[in-house]
Amino acid sequence: MTAQSEESAQSQKSANDSILIAPSILAADIGALAAEVKAVEAAGADWIHVDVMDGHFVPNITIGPFVTEAVRRATTLPVDVHLMIEQPERYVGDFVKAGADRVGVHVETCPNLHRSVAQIREAGARACVVVNPATPATALEYVIGDVDQVLIMTVNPGFGGQKYIASMKEKIATVRRWIDAQDREIDLQVDGGITPGTIGHARAAGANCFVAGTAVFARDDYAEAIRELRERAAQAQETLS
Repeated sequence: MTAQSEESAQSQKSANDSILIAPSILAADIGALAAEVKAVEAAGADWIHVDVMDGHFVPNITIGPFVTEAVRRATTLPVDVHLMIEQPERYVGDFVKAGADRVGVHVETCPNLHRSVAQIREAGARACVVVNPATPATALEYVIGDVDQVLIMTVNPGFGGQKYIASMKEKIATVRRWIDAQDREIDLQVDGGITPGTIGHARAAGANCFVAGTAVFARDDYAEAIRELRERAAQAQETLS
């Protein structure tokens, strides 16, 4: 699926109102990756989230473009790639060629953030900017009109299964206000510690897209896991009305 086909497929959804669940393959059985991706697609996932780590920016090493290409072959869903790496501009093109529909880069690794956003778009993908928990929302303020997606980390990146940092609520709410001031659809995503017990907190603050790893892949029934996450988020949506 290209960025253009994704736009058509989601034209009926408002970024403010939709609830998108993006299972992270970081928690999947990598030995059966294609089957895992197909299973969560059949279970009702909206996107497939691919966490890329380099062992430098974050203390873990994960996957690269070849695995992203395998994910692309296994699904028709949008492939959402999160680059937790130094010098991401060196690899953006490779990941888009591998099938990424969306590419996220960290403000902490991009001294020329507008240029990095433009590079993602020029490569043919939607551009996402990411902030770590200790990075203030103001790091996004002057680029928010140029992106398609913002990802707020609700754990310190590097490992799955961490505890959700509840103090990120005000940051999520602040970015939601900035997004609402734009005359464009911009997805507000959260990643880290998302479970049925925390997803409502992030949704009430204004997030509409939720990355979930162990909350999906550690369950026996992926469909039930995704249904429960979506239901808990929908219950919190009333606070946004």
